[in-house]
Amino acid sequence: MRLGIFGGTFDPPHLGHQILAMECAWQLKLDRVLWVLTPYPPHKTGQQITSLENRLELVRAAIQGEPCFELSTVDIDRPGPYYALDTVKLLRQKDPAATWIYLMGGDSLNDLPEWHNPGEFIRACDEIGVMRRPGENHRLETLEDLLPGLQARLRFVETPMLEISSSEIRRRLKVGLPVRYYLVPQVYALIHDRNWYRG
Repeated sequence: MRLGIFGGTFDPPHLGHQILAMECAWQLKLDRVLWVLTPYPPHKTGQQITSLENRLELVRAAIQGEPCFELSTVDIDRPGPYYALDTVKLLRQKDPAATWIYLMGGDSLNDLPEWHNPGEFIRACDEIGVMRRPGENHRLETLEDLLPGLQARLRFVETPMLEISSSEIRRRLKVGLPVRYYLVPQVYALIHDRNWYRG
């Protein structure tokens, strides 16, 4: 089994997340993409984040009906801090025979030397899938010098330019702008019916 780890706060999950997750599944030939909902990411300390219960409900709605998408509670079921290295190790313990592919954006690849214990993180992953947007460049030689063994694990996923973000959706909802077509109908219905993210 080839299993992708697609982590995020998903506050809220939107069409961009789904497009990226499916591109990774297709291009990297993944059997499943695990949506790993992070309760409180270490790099967002101090930011206001929607309740975990609400985000859980939204992710379930977002992935409903797609057989290769699955919600993982690996980070929810443990105490923080929530580092990617620990997430990968725990998932591997549950299924040591699987091939584990950690999925990240191009900006995260550039920031990888600043992650918690990045060398061990790289060794914990069988592959690292990097969602690369058109025109995006990476300092691969510099990164390899800093993190030996990185390039051998990298798999690039060519993705469309998507100017959709959770922060923009939250901003639009707060001031009453339309967001209906940024979200799948099930997610939009939950947010609309329960009046979430309003100012």
